[in-house]
Amino acid sequence: MDYQSIHHGIANSLPPFEPALYVEDRPGRFDISLLIETTLAVIVAISAIKVIGASSALGAGGLIIPCILIFAAFIPTAVKKREFPGFGFNIRQMKDSLVVLGWTCVVLFPLTLCGLWVLKSYELKPPLPPVLSQGQDWVYWLFYQFMYVALSEEVFFRGYVQSNILRLTTPVMGKLPRLQQWTSIVISAACFTVAHIIAQGQIISVLIFLPGLVLGWLFIRTRSLLAPILFHGLANVCYLVMAIVLT
Repeated sequence: MDYQSIHHGIANSLPPFEPALYVEDRPGRFDISLLIETTLAVIVAISAIKVIGASSALGAGGLIIPCILIFAAFIPTAVKKREFPGFGFNIRQMKDSLVVLGWTCVVLFPLTLCGLWVLKSYELKPPLPPVLSQGQDWVYWLFYQFMYVALSEEVFFRGYVQSNILRLTTPVMGKLPRLQQWTSIVISAACFTVAHIIAQGQIISVLIFLPGLVLGWLFIRTRSLLAPILFHGLANVCYLVMAIVLT
């Protein structure tokens, strides 16, 4: 088997890496007002989520929380007249996003399945228990995961928080795009993780940091929100199915 040919085939199927995410309003100096705005938006959004409660019940609170995240992302952006990252619905971006998304799922989902299988072999429960309650409607749950959870969380944590981090770090890291990108990925993943720890009230939710890194990388890699939203929804669904099958 010609492994070198396979490697080149995979590499050629991926869209070319672009060193910096598209940002129109690159500031010439550090924007302290943007830092304060982003910090307050994160604090307010997470506090509101904590007060309303986690969305596992899929009740009224579960519908309000996604709205809070979307408003927290779009209102400050509209007030400051900044351009919000695109969803990537043009043909080229959709094609590139689906290719990257496909390879990401092919690599990560089998690893997740192996990890859960190892836990089962030692008679251990999944670190993050499945969120589907007994008797809950599967169709509504799937719709909720993609259209509310994945959409709202990616709009806020990637579209708003991560893109603002890219703007904030441009004056000091603009000439080091890889470092700038990974800084935005790590910080947005950390905010994403803290929000889940507070909302779910369990320290084991720190494991959310790992998929948070993947979501941030997808946002940078595809330069749009489409791939992170789809991966987020697919990851939630596939994890639930794996956990149910193996328990």
